[in-house]
Amino acid sequence: MTGQTAGIALLVAMATGWPFGAVFLALNLPFMWLAWTRMGPGFTIRTLLAVALVSLLTALQPRLVNFGAVDPVAGAILAGMISGAGLLALFRHGASLGGIGVLGVWLQDRTGFRAGYTQMVVDAGVFVAALVLLPPKSVALSLLGAVVLNASIAINHRRDWYVAI
Repeated sequence: MTGQTAGIALLVAMATGWPFGAVFLALNLPFMWLAWTRMGPGFTIRTLLAVALVSLLTALQPRLVNFGAVDPVAGAILAGMISGAGLLALFRHGASLGGIGVLGVWLQDRTGFRAGYTQMVVDAGVFVAALVLLPPKSVALSLLGAVVLNASIAINHRRDWYVAI
């Protein structure tokens, strides 16, 4: 399980049997309007490309990557760290993975409320909903990964750190 728009898409895909990539792309489309009108065409195009790549790569991933035995706690922490670093790179280069990320970056730029905190609030709702479809242990491990991811963003994403000298 994961949080944010991807988590919502995953829940919809699990409940309906629809492919995750298609659901993820569809859920992100309304946020593209916010991105276009509030953050500009460059941000929107980069974000749409990132969303399209995630949608495509999630379909290809089972054929490209296979993990052996991984300690679940270590896996949750490492996945959260790696995902956080990836999102930070996207934010640093004026993009996001759409959805709640667009909303979070926009709110941070406008109000100073950290994008990671916005994502944590949404994630709380996603993980409560996940308890309907998944065992509590799986949700708890997923929540651990989401906390690590969102803490990474909350601590490290600041526009003033990206100023070139």
